Formats: sequence, C-alpha cells, structure tokens
Amino acid sequence: MTHIDESVVLVDPAGNPLGTELKSVVHTFDTPLHLAFSLYLFNEDGQLLMTRRSLNKLTWAGVWTNSCCGHPLPEESFTDAIHRRLLQELGTTAFDIRCVLPDFAYTARDASGIRENEICPVYVGTIAPDATIAANPNEVMDYEWASWPAICAATAATPFAFSPWSVRQVAELSASGQQVQGQQVQGQQ
Repeated sequence: MTHIDESVVLVDPAGNPLGTELKSVVHTFDTPLHLAFSLYLFNEDGQLLMTRRSLNKLTWAGVWTNSCCGHPLPEESFTDAIHRRLLQELGTTAFDIRCVLPDFAYTARDASGIRENEICPVYVGTIAPDATIAANPNEVMDYEWASWPAICAATAATPFAFSPWSVRQVAELSASGQQVQGQQVQGQQ
C-alpha cells in the first residue's frame, strides 16, 4: 500500500471516530475533518529540525514546515504513527515523545484549492545524538536545524514560506511556554 492509499480516521468536531477513508479520496476541495499529528524534533543542543516539503507533495509543496507530519492509521496510536512517519520521511527515530498541544485543530486551503481540515495534536521529541537523517525525496526536499527563536522570527516575518499549520503551531507553542529540551519554547512574536 502506498502512502497516498493509506486510510485516515474521520472524526467529529469532538475527535470521536466516525469511520475511515483513503487519504487519496479525503484530500479534496471539501476535505472532511480527520485525525493528523505534527512533530517538532529537537536535538541535544535544543535546535529544531525544520523540513521543506517535496515538490511532489499534493499540498503546500516546497514550503518549510515542522519536522514531520502524518495521519495515524485506524487503530494506530499517535506515538506509533509518529515513529512510522519519521522512518518514512526522514529515515530516523526519536525518543521522549510527548504531546504539547493536544487540542490543536486547523483548516487551511492550499493555492490549488485543496483544503486541509484536521484535528492535529502537536508533539515534541528528541533525536538521539548519533542519529542520522536520510530524507525521503518524495516527502522532504531539504532540512535545516535552527534555534527556536530563529524559527519564531522566521514564521512571524515570512509566514508565506511556511505551512499554515506550522505558523500557527509555532505561535501557540511559543505562547504556551512549554518546556522542550530543558528550554522554554518562547520566542519573539
């Protein structure tokens, strides 16, 4: 089964499962509400891994975004989905994964007209010091490690260069004062 043929979990506004549908069928101009997740991966120096979406992506191709995104499969935990997508997108793993914005949800429309409509809890995790990144070119065209204040400044100054979910997530994480890698993720807004 290819990534585009995986099933996503359709939900009501409270996050209760309503059924499943193929990802290739769901993402349209009138996308139904479904489950997703976002991961912000930090290294031991407190730097955040930002990725640039492949030009092959259906939506928001070529923009910068958080470390990893995806959809849990039916009956799959968010943690298992995060590990699966980290391997698929970046060829790596993470530890100390925890949810920092459990109620994040958003709707956004790509320039092509395709709408995202997701309940998308936000997670942070840590990459092992000796881990390597092997980006899948169908998912990620580039990546950079950057400081949290630099990401806050960049998403505020040039939101068009980033995915709409990451712009909102960075702002909400920064405002929340969450602790990540022993640092507070607060920055200039």
